[in-house]
Amino acid sequence: MHPSTCLVVWLLVLVAIQGLDGYLLMAALLILPLFGGRALRHCGQLIRGARWLLLSVFVILAWGSAGDPAWTGAMAPSHEGLVDASTHVGRLLLVLMAVAVLRARMPVADLLTATHRLLEPLRRCGLDADRGLVRLLLVLHYLETMPRPRDWRQLLELPASGHCEAFELADRRLSSRDYWIMIVAVAGILPLVCYWQA
Repeated sequence: MHPSTCLVVWLLVLVAIQGLDGYLLMAALLILPLFGGRALRHCGQLIRGARWLLLSVFVILAWGSAGDPAWTGAMAPSHEGLVDASTHVGRLLLVLMAVAVLRARMPVADLLTATHRLLEPLRRCGLDADRGLVRLLLVLHYLETMPRPRDWRQLLELPASGHCEAFELADRRLSSRDYWIMIVAVAGILPLVCYWQA
């Protein structure tokens, strides 16, 4: 299967995650350990990095939504707010896990090949796909190699890297099987999108 097909299916999974709630969301969270220890470790790192975002989303939605108080007393969040906050935090956790699985299962070379193939049609609109690809490569490189300082000012003091790197894309054309997989994936997500909008 072409890496672009995997990336398209992955993007459609992200869209599908946004419609999960209740028992479906809990079931999806419970099957996360099936993706393996490496993906779980990477997901744990992403969750630690996004912990303040997750906490902020939970607090804003739980205490900022109107509804019946969850308990009697001052500063009680609303019951509806707690449900809404839990749903959104659960979806964010699933998105972080999807990112972790993508990074664990797809090498950087395949990810860049997939991105290059998907951005290629945008050349007709005047967008430079190569420039976007180089920026993605730089972001991925710095995420892997940059130290984690306690103070943001330490980032400004890091010496500039003096060595040059070259990266070669091993691109190949999409097969008819890849097109069929993408068509089936899109056809599978369309009824869900229509159901959410109804």
